[in-house]
Amino acid sequence: MPEGPEIRRAADEVAAVLEGQVVETVRFGLPRLKRSEAPLRGHRVRAVETRGKAMLVHFEHGLSLYSHNQLYGVWRVIEGHELPQSKRSLRVLLQTVTHSALLYSASDISVWPVEELVNHPFLARIGPDIMSAGLTWQAIAERLQSPRFARRNLGSLYLDQQFVAGIGNYLRSEILHAAQLHPLQRAAELGAGERGRLARATLTISLRSYRTEGVTLGAALARSLARQSLPWEQRRFAVFGRAELPCYRCGAPVVRREINTRRLYLCLQCQPAP
Repeated sequence: MPEGPEIRRAADEVAAVLEGQVVETVRFGLPRLKRSEAPLRGHRVRAVETRGKAMLVHFEHGLSLYSHNQLYGVWRVIEGHELPQSKRSLRVLLQTVTHSALLYSASDISVWPVEELVNHPFLARIGPDIMSAGLTWQAIAERLQSPRFARRNLGSLYLDQQFVAGIGNYLRSEILHAAQLHPLQRAAELGAGERGRLARATLTISLRSYRTEGVTLGAALARSLARQSLPWEQRRFAVFGRAELPCYRCGAPVVRREINTRRLYLCLQCQPAP
């Protein structure tokens, strides 16, 4: 499933061709949404926003198009109106005079008056967006101490969209490794220094992935591995997907575990069990 950085990059591409433009063609691939085509057609896009793993296209007349990519959804932006060949199901088509924005395969799509988004069943319950410019490490550290979250183990907490929205499987593994914390450690057990380290890693790793199109490693290590001609996946992540390969920090083998039926990768030398 795409995580916060991937959704934000997709939103950047959509925003580049839609923001400030009139959408002349609106087409939905789901029958239940057909009645929403006319209310959006001919109106200007005010902004494109992300909230966790969801994207919102806000129109100037007060309606917003909500979409969640789920497991297989993907946005594409093309110049012109000739649609590319694809085996995927086209769910949303938004066209300006010059460009087309297309959403394939997703089904969690709806149109809402902007003032009613506070009642959206997904948006109403998620935490702060990991890609929000206003999110600070101090705010994350405070949430780690909240009675609502403090008794949870980190491996479970870091997939909970109510804690911080937009963190998924690969970010969870990479953040915990960067913070040198075991996934079974509880938030309440962290000292002030550990909370700060984890909160900073949460922001740093997520923003780095956004800026580098998916690389969570530090720049120097990423360049060094690139010079060794390693496969992309081996020079993208510190631990995720690298079971039995040496940790880049200490050389111990990376191990794979499952928490809540989701795979997680860690180094037991760098992240000792509590």
